[in-house]
Amino acid sequence: MELMRMLFALFLVSITTFAQPAKVKALVDGTVEATLAKYPALKREEIAVTAIDLADQTKASFRGDVPIYPASVVKLFYLEATHRWLEDGKIKDTPELRRAMKDMIVLSYNEATHLVLDTLTETTSGPELAPDEMVKWSEKRNAVNRYFAGRGFEKINTNQKPWCEGPYGRDRFFVGENYTNRNMLTTDATARLLMEIATLKAVTPDRSRQMLELLSRNPSQSDDAESNQVKGFSGAGLPAGAKLWSKAGWTSTTRHDAAFVELPGGKRFILVTFTVNHASDATIIPYVAKTFSTGF
Repeated sequence: MELMRMLFALFLVSITTFAQPAKVKALVDGTVEATLAKYPALKREEIAVTAIDLADQTKASFRGDVPIYPASVVKLFYLEATHRWLEDGKIKDTPELRRAMKDMIVLSYNEATHLVLDTLTETTSGPELAPDEMVKWSEKRNAVNRYFAGRGFEKINTNQKPWCEGPYGRDRFFVGENYTNRNMLTTDATARLLMEIATLKAVTPDRSRQMLELLSRNPSQSDDAESNQVKGFSGAGLPAGAKLWSKAGWTSTTRHDAAFVELPGGKRFILVTFTVNHASDATIIPYVAKTFSTGF
């Protein structure tokens, strides 16, 4: 009888340990399948999703380890790196840097991101450099990459300035003839970083709170500039009363969103969605968020 009780106890532990991850995985897979069914033109290789249940930090993903051009979502990595540099005293905390950080995240201004990345890497854009000078410049520009690689982030590239029409000069040379060195992120890596911020483990608790302040969004459909980080993204698919912290981005080919959500009942999750070749369709990511949050 005692042996049976011990075996039953182990069975309960196994349920507690494995049921929740399986549930999150089933929810991610179900959300993706529902999205593919609703959008027949969307191919399986054109979407990646990672979700984390913040109650126990269980993670599940669909193509979560596939490197994809991240659009402005990469600015989330530059934000965390800036706070790390500030904490370590590697750069000076100035009003102009604070303004650039805010505009980079709140309004997603590329010009602000240029200043932030120049500050982090001690590089500037400009005409092409001589080969030996280009080697030194490239080494500096990879400072953010080295930082995240040292923290175990894999399959990402975070060394490019975002642009609208294409890079020129040393930036064009650096990105490569066929854009082989362009920025890349995975939904897994992005979800991990956002989870660290959400749980106040990014750099320090105080700096995590400062990051969350910039990432805070109003899911209601307003018409100000900040609403561009909500409209067409996860915030547009959340139920009334949900709280949202996010960083979204889009280009001519990509539409991505990294969202930290607290539902009206108090449940919290991370949901990162990348889509490729469907940037003009602003309904896909809200549908993913609505389907996942409803099931969650």
